[in-house]
Amino acid sequence: MNVKKRKLTNTEMRLISELMKNSRRSDRQLAKALSVSQPTVTRTMAKLEKEGMIKEYTIVPDFTKLGYTLLAVTFVKLKESLTPDQTAKARDPARKSLRENYDEVFMLERGIGIDSNGVFLSIHKDYSSYLDFKKWLNQFEFLQISNIESFLVNLEDEIHYRPLTFATLAKHILRLQEADQKRS
Repeated sequence: MNVKKRKLTNTEMRLISELMKNSRRSDRQLAKALSVSQPTVTRTMAKLEKEGMIKEYTIVPDFTKLGYTLLAVTFVKLKESLTPDQTAKARDPARKSLRENYDEVFMLERGIGIDSNGVFLSIHKDYSSYLDFKKWLNQFEFLQISNIESFLVNLEDEIHYRPLTFATLAKHILRLQEADQKRS
């Protein structure tokens, strides 16, 4: 499915960046930060929401204070690629099982690299919970997983190099836009 992408205006990009930094601010506060009117912010947000550019407004909590100790980046390799029909048949049971059993999985995507073709991002209360997750992964016969590799991050570690935040990504988006404008 090819989705046609349109070039965002400077105001739209800056608004997305500001929302990524802190989506709790009022339209009036955002307008002040962007040096535009409050109605412009309200209209722009509605447009971006309608177009699906803004998917949701959320927070990034301190997961350790919520009782989680591990972040897992889990790579899977299927023994053989699934046909489009097999993929469609597998999608609904996998989604249902994820919803019912593993809310801690916050991303599951196909991809390529490091001898894998799928990746899960998940958080876990403890190592036992993570092992249960790995066992759950192996239950799907249609996946025929030949290999599971994980990179585990101890969320309770005292040293953090760059913790999860969207504020740094928001700055990156603006730098890319500024570079594009200079080239134009």
